[in-house]
Amino acid sequence: MLDEIDAVDWESMPGHPDWYEPDRAADGLRALAEAANLVQAAEAGSRLGVGGIVHGHSATVFPAAVVAAPLLLDIAQQGHPAARATALGLLEETLSCYPHAGYTRVAAPDGTAVPICCAIAHHLRDRADFLVGLGKRGKSLLAAAAVHWRFEIRDRVADGGDTAAFGILAGCLPDGVHAAEMHLADAITELSDITLECPPAEGSLEACLRVSARHPGELPPGTMLFPAVCGDRLH
Repeated sequence: MLDEIDAVDWESMPGHPDWYEPDRAADGLRALAEAANLVQAAEAGSRLGVGGIVHGHSATVFPAAVVAAPLLLDIAQQGHPAARATALGLLEETLSCYPHAGYTRVAAPDGTAVPICCAIAHHLRDRADFLVGLGKRGKSLLAAAAVHWRFEIRDRVADGGDTAAFGILAGCLPDGVHAAEMHLADAITELSDITLECPPAEGSLEACLRVSARHPGELPPGTMLFPAVCGDRLH
């Protein structure tokens, strides 16, 4: 795990120069991975929580938190129980804090820029089995991640002047009308009116959304949708 932490170029991570301290991110994660008691875990958490991946006093999250999320989950799975509690607490903070202007997104594999909170939520869902196994706290963390949903369009058909989009829904899209970011290639477009037509059946992620006033040609397979409110989060 230490090799994975050291392999990250924390200095190159973007972050507000007056708030983000890359040394705290690297040193804090190393210390947390090696923590063998409550005091050591608390000290490591303090480094991470005051300029490393978040700045708790100002409720700010940094892009480094996205890279740190899977490492914190590894620590929670493999580390000392005190380190686990600290790692989970930090993950909770990363979802509740807001980023500074200019440092609100991270690059996705397809070249688009995903809101920090949505990227962290994706890492949490990847470890859902582990988090569920932790009981109440793990389930609470997954519930917090669920509001940062994502929808991948697999197919679509015209429905009057709207489009019925079929695909994979990760997280939970509530009932009602919502605004969404449409990520296609390297462009982001806002959709002002989407609704969940058919939620996933139990044990499935397949769902159908209605996208108002959009033609199917505007929503090709592979298009990703994210909550517009997440893109608007700003400290």
